[in-house]
Amino acid sequence: MTTIAYKDGVIAYDSRQTRDGAIVSDDCSKCAVVDGVSFLLAGAVCDEKALIAAYFGTSSPVPVECSGYVVDGGKLLMVGHDDKTGIWKQELDPSNPDAIGSGAPYALAAMDMGASAEGAVRAAMKRDIYTGGKVRTLTIAPAKD
Repeated sequence: MTTIAYKDGVIAYDSRQTRDGAIVSDDCSKCAVVDGVSFLLAGAVCDEKALIAAYFGTSSPVPVECSGYVVDGGKLLMVGHDDKTGIWKQELDPSNPDAIGSGAPYALAAMDMGASAEGAVRAAMKRDIYTGGKVRTLTIAPAKD
């Protein structure tokens, strides 16, 4: 899967893409920007476009098996999709570190011990076989009121 971590206004994420337990690439871009909205998603790569479309109002007739972070207008949101309600969005507290993906437990523990978001992804890379490659970051600009 992946590791995506948030702390102190920075989202860090790895660049490994896997399929069926094999590494496909260690240089995959996991940040998609659509209409000025940044999407950093974990889960089934084949469902990412469906989740992004659902975010903008086009519902998916089939299950969508991915979720992730969205930065929209400077706000950090967690987004996902379920069979009953479709797209769901939850605004996250920017003062609270968070992580998603297969390496999330390692990343959260690292941030609990003082690591930055980038350091947390590097820590996850040591133990999670689905996290690897390069560590990239996205800095969130404060929301404009």
